[in-house]
Amino acid sequence: MTSGSDRLENDKDYLVGLRRDMLRFTRLQLRDEHLAEDVVQEALAAALTGKREFEGRSALKTWVFGILRNKIVDAIRVRSRTVNVGALADEEAGLDEAFESLFKPNAHWHPEARPRDWGDPEAALRQDQFWVVFEACLDHLPANTARVFMMREFLEFDTEEVCAELSLSSGNCHVILHRARNALRRCLEKSWFAGEGAPSC
Repeated sequence: MTSGSDRLENDKDYLVGLRRDMLRFTRLQLRDEHLAEDVVQEALAAALTGKREFEGRSALKTWVFGILRNKIVDAIRVRSRTVNVGALADEEAGLDEAFESLFKPNAHWHPEARPRDWGDPEAALRQDQFWVVFEACLDHLPANTARVFMMREFLEFDTEEVCAELSLSSGNCHVILHRARNALRRCLEKSWFAGEGAPSC
């Protein structure tokens, strides 16, 4: 029987598929093709070098993606030192008008803008196609907005750490996260839960 570590080194089809998934995930996080390639290469090299540490307590892919997550976090921390904080404010401006239209002056939802019934979200999450649509919706977020969201929700940075890394105030960070979640909700409602096809948000 082939062990997980042997599969990582010897099963070329598995390795090709794993690398493709890793690149797809990393591009979403970093939005930089060349940096994503480098980070995935580093993660695969680290996995191959440390394959004897894999004890089979989790799926091989989960273990490799854990290594990849750490590499992405390192890359974000290095790159965040040069982020243009002003760009966050500029690109967020366009989201303000979109979300203001959802609410009445008393801060309650307009009836037509109220969130729809999402049915059984857990069933949707089990469908691979959901994640294809989710990633497309994520791609429609402004780059820096998506970056804040992914640092918090995918890479599990504490909000305080996101603020520190990107030189954001706590209030600004929470506003960006709120807008990102709302934009994703609207896109998913239109493109997934309402079954209207590819995102155009």
